[in-house]
Amino acid sequence: MDAKFSPSNLIQKPSGTFLLILLTVLLNLLSLGLVRLIGRPINLSLTLMCSLDISATISAVLGYGIVPLLRRLKTGQVIQEDGPQAHLTKAGTPTMGGIFFVPVGVIIALILTNFNPTVIAVSAVTFAYLGIGWIDDWQILRQKSNKGISPWVKLILQIVIAVVFCFWVFLSQSPNITDIVFPGNLTLHLGLFFWLFAGFVLVAESNATNLTDGIDGLAAGNGSLAFLGLGILVGCDNSELMIFCACLSGGCLGFVVHNRNPAKVFMGDTGSLALGGSLGAVGILSGNLWELFIISGIFFVESLSVIAQVTYYKATKGPNGQGKRLFKMAPLHHHLELSGWAETKIVGTFYLINAGLVVLAVILT
Repeated sequence: MDAKFSPSNLIQKPSGTFLLILLTVLLNLLSLGLVRLIGRPINLSLTLMCSLDISATISAVLGYGIVPLLRRLKTGQVIQEDGPQAHLTKAGTPTMGGIFFVPVGVIIALILTNFNPTVIAVSAVTFAYLGIGWIDDWQILRQKSNKGISPWVKLILQIVIAVVFCFWVFLSQSPNITDIVFPGNLTLHLGLFFWLFAGFVLVAESNATNLTDGIDGLAAGNGSLAFLGLGILVGCDNSELMIFCACLSGGCLGFVVHNRNPAKVFMGDTGSLALGGSLGAVGILSGNLWELFIISGIFFVESLSVIAQVTYYKATKGPNGQGKRLFKMAPLHHHLELSGWAETKIVGTFYLINAGLVVLAVILT
């Protein structure tokens, strides 16, 4: 047996192509198996799979034209010097990949749902967060540094979008949307506090997805799994949002064709902020915030590792102004890299964990 294809090598250092196949298989198995597991009709699975596969195919094909264009436009990624040294070889890889795969998913969803008002609303949020990411990426490229727009400016823009969206939800949706239902039909009535919480979810989800976008195929693959899981959950109550989620999941899958290790393009903030904002918007509208928390477990742990790192460093800061580090580097995927894990092993492990979280979220509903 070729050592490259030995079981040991596939576990320790799988190829990017192997991970793409793994992701594709996971998505299709989940879309078919989980829908049947919870007793939903087979046509729901077929709609989910068709929407996903159409979007994935168009996204992948379009990438073969857009990626060379981004390269010619000199949109090469600027790699931070204090990051893992292995990443310095990725300098110059085109970024801003979110400008093609996110719109593909959104536009196909709008067409398939006949421009349903709810889908228009979540699409608007997706494009708004994409716009913030694009401005940030453009500033990074223009200044040739890792510093884009001010973090405070970025945060304020995210909050403004969240407020506008929450106001629309308040005016257009049932008052019961402020209730969060946990497993066992335990209901938490948040009332007016819900709107603060919903705004926080939008901003936090977009930033958590952004932090996860650090190695080839990680954010896009896990985003694809998260969207699919959310689509399964909303399928019977809102088929339009289900199609939207499936199309975004497919868009992510098509992007992984070009973003798998070694990546030919990065999504940049243009893609990662859009994905997180979109997940948050669907979670709020569908009343699946608890389930979204489970499905977004990878994103949550990644952002939590950054918060823990910063907090611990400040808490242990001595007279010399230096503190101790909880991790070798944050987010968590960089800590694992510096601990000796291959990039592709991290990505594959996170895919399997996220697939498990999707199964857990669906079973608990």
